[in-house]
Amino acid sequence: MSAAIVAEGLVKTFGSDVRALDGVDLSVREGTVLGLLGPNGAGKTTTVRILSTLLQPDSGRAEVGGIDVLQRPDAVRRIMGLSGQYAALDENLTGRENLVIFGQLYHLGTRVATERAGELLEQFDLTEAGDRVVKTYSGGMRRRLDLASALIARPRILFLDEPTTGLDPRSRIAMWDVIARLAADGATVLLTTQYLEEADELAHRIAVIDRGRVIAEGTSDQLKAQVGGERIEVVVHDAALMAPTVDALRRVQPGGEAVVDLQGRRARYPIVGGAKVLVDVVRELDVSGVAIDDIALRRPTLDDVFLTLTGHAAEADAVDDDDNEPVGAGRGARRTS
Repeated sequence: MSAAIVAEGLVKTFGSDVRALDGVDLSVREGTVLGLLGPNGAGKTTTVRILSTLLQPDSGRAEVGGIDVLQRPDAVRRIMGLSGQYAALDENLTGRENLVIFGQLYHLGTRVATERAGELLEQFDLTEAGDRVVKTYSGGMRRRLDLASALIARPRILFLDEPTTGLDPRSRIAMWDVIARLAADGATVLLTTQYLEEADELAHRIAVIDRGRVIAEGTSDQLKAQVGGERIEVVVHDAALMAPTVDALRRVQPGGEAVVDLQGRRARYPIVGGAKVLVDVVRELDVSGVAIDDIALRRPTLDDVFLTLTGHAAEADAVDDDDNEPVGAGRGARRTS
């Protein structure tokens, strides 16, 4: 399967001291979803803006659909769609009118654009709201309409820059369903997100970006394997029981290193063997007279992966690379040919 999106050695600086990208390499296979995962300021949006022709890198190269982004940007725009962090909509027009205008910008013609607008309003469950002005829409409705506008010309490659930012949980899940259907229909999607569960849910492969560099890439399971295997978490009733708790864990499976949180009365211990070992631990704790408030078998999550790879949590505060871009870069802008 060929790569639909390729980036090699992308570097971008803003001013004299902000290095937003520091040699980004990416490859997205045709018909798959790549989740570009990282906190604010990691370089996700800058990467998307370069790949979608909104910004030029200081060095490096990129291709979208086999077309060089720097040499033939107009050709790239004809085959891609972009939904940015901020909806690029005219709030004083109706949802239908917004879609028709985007269709005309893609040279679809008024009749075809109108037909396509109707199809998208139905697909995104916006038919009833289609003839209302956008300023009356909820945040979730605006995000769906913005994504619909990115699909007006049936692009085979999509860039979705944090498409669920600011949505409530219900609207976020609805947006996940839309993106999953697009991927199932064969679209190639580069999805940026700072929501770990979003990457886990939608992406075939995940690239972890931090401080302008891709520091790891693989499937969700492959990345989780870097953290290690399963662990047992025990919350004891009394912190004074922590020592016998750790001793009991080591008797079940010797050689592990316990992580103890006395304030939280919690012990974490790596194990191999899954649920059977959990039963053995419960039995050993009972024999040892350790009263517990909670016990669970825990598998590594993408939160664990990110913390292990970067040394900080995914939601750690950082300077947003958007804020370092020149005014002309245009937040939420979408260019057409």
